[in-house]
Amino acid sequence: MRRILIAAAATVLFAGGAAAQDLKIALIYGKTGPLEAYAKQTEAGLRLGFEYATKGTMTIDGRKIVIITKDDQGKPDLAKTALAEAYEDDKVDIAIGTTASPAALAMLPVAEEHKKILLVEPAVADQITGDKWNRYIFRTSRNSSQDAISNAVAIGHPGVTVATLAQDNAFGRDGVAAFKAALAKSGATLAAEEYAPAATTDFTAPAQRLFDALKDKPGKKIIWVIWAGPTPLTKLQDMNPGRYGVELSSGGNILPAMAAYKTLPGMEGATYYYHDIPKNPVNDWLVAEHKKRFNAPPDFFTAGGFAAAMAVVTAVQKAKSTDTEKLIAAMEGMEFDTPKGKMVFRKEDHQALQSMYHFKIKADPAVAWGIPELVRELKIEDMQVPIQNKR
Repeated sequence: MRRILIAAAATVLFAGGAAAQDLKIALIYGKTGPLEAYAKQTEAGLRLGFEYATKGTMTIDGRKIVIITKDDQGKPDLAKTALAEAYEDDKVDIAIGTTASPAALAMLPVAEEHKKILLVEPAVADQITGDKWNRYIFRTSRNSSQDAISNAVAIGHPGVTVATLAQDNAFGRDGVAAFKAALAKSGATLAAEEYAPAATTDFTAPAQRLFDALKDKPGKKIIWVIWAGPTPLTKLQDMNPGRYGVELSSGGNILPAMAAYKTLPGMEGATYYYHDIPKNPVNDWLVAEHKKRFNAPPDFFTAGGFAAAMAVVTAVQKAKSTDTEKLIAAMEGMEFDTPKGKMVFRKEDHQALQSMYHFKIKADPAVAWGIPELVRELKIEDMQVPIQNKR
């Protein structure tokens, strides 16, 4: 009996010691709601990224990585509450999230109030590392300016006239604002902007206004679409823009959404990630493992979750601590590997600078989506991404 009690006591002590050493990571994401597909990919990528970065041990400097997930349904109020709970109740060392830009914006003051790191992934609104930013915010995902600048470089040339269709939210409006600024430097002309609620299903009225704005313009005419969730490209294509001499363009998206691109061979744009484009050992591992485990290639936001995990592991190892100030010091200017190659956190706003990819769509009968074939890699130095925070 005495031997059993000693063994039991040892087990309790070991369990207590192990728990004290856990490195707790909160993942706050829109697991349910309109961006559920994005969130699922982020989580898969995050788990694979931690596995790769720790060589399968799921530990950093002897501390077991514990991922605590919280569903904010894409709602700002729920995201704000979830982050506060993660810091206060779960005592997480670092939080990652969230999927929707309005929800991410609601989380920023919570990180500042608690003086804890929030690594934003995959929300893209410029305000996150712009006028709403604070020093506790880092972001691995691309921002609207990176999306917009790369797309403007891809389609913007002298003699081209562009009109835009975007969601009427922070994601859409930030994206168009950045696109306009970049397009102005390309020699192209912006003719019109249309915004529609994210839940819109009938695009007849805004599309017709865009056609009317473009139809009498000389030269090449393009409607550029920036949309989170199911793309309206198919519905625009069904309205026969070709009768006005109008072409369609958009950035990259998840593979199911890019099924719509299959009807648009030759369409050009720029994307954050497509599994066949980056050539590096990290991406090789991700593609092989994802195909093995899920019988499908990794998608757009899988790469983002993976990048977030790589950033966390690199930061904790470099700081040799999860103390917030030591992490900030380690992360400012920090380079880290990702499936896209090197990223670097810019010191001024903690935005991850990264490559983007100019593509042209190819339709292959054997592939369910339009394939974005690489035209050229737009490297960090090819894009002058503005610093937008005023602090």
